[in-house]
Amino acid sequence: MNGRADLRLGITDVAPVVSCGSFSARAVVGEHLPITATVFREGHDAVAANVVWTAPGEDGSPAPFVRMAKLPPEPDRWIAGVVPDREGRWSFGIEAWSDPLATWKHAVEVKVEAGQGPDELANDLEEGARLLDRVAAEADGEWRNRAAAAAAALRDSSQELTVRIAPALAAGLQRYLHDHPVRELVTRSPRYEVFVDRREALYGSWYEFFPRSEGPVVGGVSTHGTLTTAGDRLPAIADMGFDVVYLPPIHPIGTVNRKGPNSPQFPGGNPHDIGPDEVGSPWAIGSAEGGHDAVHPQLGTMDDFRAFVQRTRDLGMEVALDLALQAAPDHPWVREHPEWFTTKPDGTIAYAENPPKKYQDIYPINFDNDPEGLYAEVLRVVRVWMDAGVRIFRVDNPHTKPLNFWHWLIWEVKKTDPDVLFLAEAFTRPAMMHQLARIGFTQSYTYFTWRTGRGELEEYGSELATNSHYMRPNFFVNTPDILHESLQFGGPPMFKIRAVLASMLSPTWGVYSGFELFEHVAVKPGSEEYLDSEKYQLRPRDWAGAEASGRSLAPYLRRLNEVRRAHPALQQLRTLRFHQVDNPNLLCFTKTDTGSQDAVLVVVNLSSRDTHIGTTALDLPALGLDWHERFAVTDELTGARYDWGQFNYVELDPYREPAHVFAVTFPRTVQFPPPVD
Repeated sequence: MNGRADLRLGITDVAPVVSCGSFSARAVVGEHLPITATVFREGHDAVAANVVWTAPGEDGSPAPFVRMAKLPPEPDRWIAGVVPDREGRWSFGIEAWSDPLATWKHAVEVKVEAGQGPDELANDLEEGARLLDRVAAEADGEWRNRAAAAAAALRDSSQELTVRIAPALAAGLQRYLHDHPVRELVTRSPRYEVFVDRREALYGSWYEFFPRSEGPVVGGVSTHGTLTTAGDRLPAIADMGFDVVYLPPIHPIGTVNRKGPNSPQFPGGNPHDIGPDEVGSPWAIGSAEGGHDAVHPQLGTMDDFRAFVQRTRDLGMEVALDLALQAAPDHPWVREHPEWFTTKPDGTIAYAENPPKKYQDIYPINFDNDPEGLYAEVLRVVRVWMDAGVRIFRVDNPHTKPLNFWHWLIWEVKKTDPDVLFLAEAFTRPAMMHQLARIGFTQSYTYFTWRTGRGELEEYGSELATNSHYMRPNFFVNTPDILHESLQFGGPPMFKIRAVLASMLSPTWGVYSGFELFEHVAVKPGSEEYLDSEKYQLRPRDWAGAEASGRSLAPYLRRLNEVRRAHPALQQLRTLRFHQVDNPNLLCFTKTDTGSQDAVLVVVNLSSRDTHIGTTALDLPALGLDWHERFAVTDELTGARYDWGQFNYVELDPYREPAHVFAVTFPRTVQFPPPVD
């Protein structure tokens, strides 16, 4: 039998832990991270616990004492909050221990209450005195003296019982003993890792656009934009409050089997009779002009790209660049490393297919034939763009590449550059999406685009909040590939509804260029592809004319991003809570931030056609309030102010304003219940 004391007490269900500790949990700098565990022991003696929270590179240094508190309603569940202050690989463990001071205090109080006298309590008084002797031996200054005096009082039989025990139970000494306890039978859990990213890993507003569409229209004809002309679009993007500018691939585009306009409507893919000036798909990467480490000559040079990155930074934003690991048939890799592709029995290289679609302009990469060479080349490419100023990569279709490759690449980069972020564009099966997040991807595209009803939004939002210790969402309202039917047929109010939902539910959200102009026409019925898709042709837009005529959603997007920046609660995911409302067309939720005591309450009409009314039934304890209390709310979109409580009448007309975004003003200082994964 193993009688080691460090196995004496029970510690189970530690969180946040990913895959039993196989991968790191996630947090960001400044985030309030709840750490929980189930701690228990036999019998009735008191048990307590603390977190050992260790910063990167400080494994041998003494850690601050972080005591855990009980987490109702479960009697054996404990919680403590920690706040990481730097990037890198942190670690934590749980220490459970017998708490003889708490055991003694409880025993004395109940025996005195039962009427027992000093003779019956003689042993208890001496036990307490001996415990305080141990405290005095470790304490300094005032607390040494107070502990010693309390021990002496317990032993002073000349005094009445209440006088003897009063110094030991005094509030000041009890607070000190809480922070400097006597610990016995200390039991330690395994150590677990938390990788702490910069704040932008959790919070941000993304804007996607194609630099090549930002050229002038000359004589009614679109001309190819450059990185320099695209830079002229950046001030307007910054003015809308976006802080990440996402660029599709900017590399040379293959000429073999190049796609033309509206190619997706053809079952075979490409009509093969495109004109000589068709620009092709940016995701068909590589030609005689270069591959993944080159800039498309019509866009400019590497120096032009660096200038674009710098201009973006000057405006308070940063660039996210697409990392699409695939190749056009004329990519240099095809000639130099044919083993990096799949060769069919007839000797030809397999192109990408998603029946009935065929992508003859793209060769998928085979990671099994030369993993060492391919891994090294991809890492080299990533570092080329890192050296050019890119710190965020939006990874195209990562679910079609091996998981062990991504795990290796991401953590190889983070060894030297922990601030680099990776977004997984993986609209795929849940198991794969979650595993990509577990192995290291910083953020993930999600199913938000297809979640439109109240029930499915509540279920999906709750799932993401529950798994926020490793999976961070990025809610894009649209993408170049996805024009959901709700936007095709919902009219301008639906564009507002989806923008409110994405920007308020998720701390990170994104917009693909053209959303603010209400672009909504699909290439054919039943398709989510845009007519005149920008993936295959230039698509210049009259931004100034649309805004001047009031046909732009840009001012609304600007306001949403202003509200997000003003409210730390909206920059959180763990604290998302849904509330009841008696109309299925109305969605109600809150978000809170512990550090700033900020709270935001949102009610959205999910219908773009009809006015809907309802009554909320708010879970006020989730806001730190008692059920009967009332509080003030101010609508950040309209300026309207109301006095609210648990039950509140709501009426939302989608043609006027489909949502309330309320800043909450509390009648007193509140303590939010902890967010628990």
